[in-house]
Amino acid sequence: MTNKQANAGIIYEGPSLIDGAPIVVIATYSNRNTKTGAMVQTYILRADIDPRDANKSGADYSICGDCPHRGTPTQEMGKKLATGRACYVVIGQGPLIVFKAFQRGVYADMQGHDKTAELGRGRMIRLGAYGDPAACPSYIWESLLQDSAGHTAYSHQSGVKGAQFDPAIMMQSADNEGQARAAWDSGARTFRIVSDASEIVAGKEIHCPAQTKSVECQACGLCMGASKAKSIAVVKHGNGAKYIAA
Repeated sequence: MTNKQANAGIIYEGPSLIDGAPIVVIATYSNRNTKTGAMVQTYILRADIDPRDANKSGADYSICGDCPHRGTPTQEMGKKLATGRACYVVIGQGPLIVFKAFQRGVYADMQGHDKTAELGRGRMIRLGAYGDPAACPSYIWESLLQDSAGHTAYSHQSGVKGAQFDPAIMMQSADNEGQARAAWDSGARTFRIVSDASEIVAGKEIHCPAQTKSVECQACGLCMGASKAKSIAVVKHGNGAKYIAA
């Protein structure tokens, strides 16, 4: 008789590689995300601060670095988040739910190679449903992905001291065509937000199949870092799209 495969757990708890502040990485298996489909969603969070407060104050630098989509920190009363936040992730949903569950001690400790690898076995993995995967040690992802069915991953931390950006498993997030071309010249694939599909560079990028064909991420799997496939571009969307200057 075999043990049932775990559906959630803490896979890292320790210092951020970006600034040394305490962070936690929690993996949860779910089929409720209509865009991604059934995948292990990984949340990279400040371990000591509500994710809304972390974003508003700028403390989310620990998990997102200088990502331009974080918005501008503010002390304005009545505001729950940073000003002009463009990130499509709704902090008050998945990230907040996971953080509160973490505070209540809901999640089992799945740290260590064998436990982490078991959680990802046979499943598609999304590195960074919230937060940047380069903020935590790469061995965490190596363990989680070892026996997985595949993964998606993006990072804004290319070239950031201390962060462990790995183009073999992460798409490099590019904020304009110039950044994308520099990444291509270095051999990295990119994930880029554009204002209109006409901006997609023919021969180098393709339009994200989730937008053009309603293909779930778990079935597509193109955003996996190193690959012979072209880079991916997506037309800006979500609640913060109006703040994206792509």
